Amino acid sequence: MKFGIDRLIRDPALRAPLKGKRVALLAHPASVTEDLTHTMDALSTCDDLRLAAAFGPQHGLRGDKQDNMVETETYEDPGLHIPVFSLYGEVRRPSEDMMESFDVLLIDLQDLGCRIYTFVTTLLYVLEAAARHGKEVWVLDRPNPAGRPIEGLTLRPGEESFVGAAPMPMRHGLTLGEMGHWFIKHFALDVAYKVIEMEGWRPDAAPGFGWPQSRIWINPSPNAPNLNMARAYAGTVMLEGTTLSEGRGTTRPLELFGAPDIEARKVFKEMQRLAPEWLAGCILRDCWFEPTFHKHVGTLCNGLQIHAEGPTYDPLGFKPWRLQALAFKAIRNLDADYPLWRDFPYEYELERLAIDVINGGPALRQWVDDAEAAPADLDALTAPDEAAWADEVASLKLY
Repeated sequence: MKFGIDRLIRDPALRAPLKGKRVALLAHPASVTEDLTHTMDALSTCDDLRLAAAFGPQHGLRGDKQDNMVETETYEDPGLHIPVFSLYGEVRRPSEDMMESFDVLLIDLQDLGCRIYTFVTTLLYVLEAAARHGKEVWVLDRPNPAGRPIEGLTLRPGEESFVGAAPMPMRHGLTLGEMGHWFIKHFALDVAYKVIEMEGWRPDAAPGFGWPQSRIWINPSPNAPNLNMARAYAGTVMLEGTTLSEGRGTTRPLELFGAPDIEARKVFKEMQRLAPEWLAGCILRDCWFEPTFHKHVGTLCNGLQIHAEGPTYDPLGFKPWRLQALAFKAIRNLDADYPLWRDFPYEYELERLAIDVINGGPALRQWVDDAEAAPADLDALTAPDEAAWADEVASLKLY
């Protein structure tokens, strides 16, 4: 099993089109070869390649920034003496000066297969900039650790943001290389685009179901510590728009949820009553935790941890988006006045509730808050979106 970067490093023929061109790299801490050499270091050893600049997405090239809206600065790499431009600092889209620093941009980003994970949006922004400036973009492809399943409402027109670049569902089922093809098709971009495909990726193969067990997991962002988190993320990310802790400040961020004032076993029992089929493919375990930072810092919380791993994990049965929505519904049923939705600026969106920004519209929140709405009603809204997306991207799959 070879990732795109492994093939590019090992095969001079793949690099031949880059000879004589100024090459830039967009990467983060998980941008490593199979022997865990960082991509920037690996590329710097290729005598036939001229590395002229680098770019860091949200959390930075080094991944040192913990939370949303914590920005990174542009700096000079002390070893290679090339500029490292931040795409999550003064700008989200590459500036004119940044675009003038290279001829070809190599993108080597480990994604999580979720619309809200901002590396997807950064991919779109650099493709749009490359189209305007006549630059080439290559994606060195990596696995979608969440695999091929599709889930969630499609982002509605007018609801675009940095965590929602285009009309796609929450869990899109594509690799970053495949997503680039969809962006180019959807937005009719005239850009020179190439994917260095993986070799031997089998997204339906056990036990990884998206993530090859032969490869070591490296955090692509500070709170993405393992494969279980990657599988659950399309649901647990919605917790960022609530008053519930998503486990930031614990050793299991975005794998659990809770608060000081909920009773996890009651919530779980209500979830089972409402839609037991939405709890398939995983195990929910009640737990206690005390965040060391972020929401409910220093306060004992009761909650539930999602275990989408081990012999009980079923990648087709597991529905993280529905599961987390069901938890919200259960909490609302148990206490109609529970202050569930968090009102604060989220990814620079100041007018909309964070939960609506995250979901690409208000439909999920409205379903939770409607005392008469049942799980079947959310299914009726969501299933057509999921089916339409599956049809739209079927021809774009490379594996």
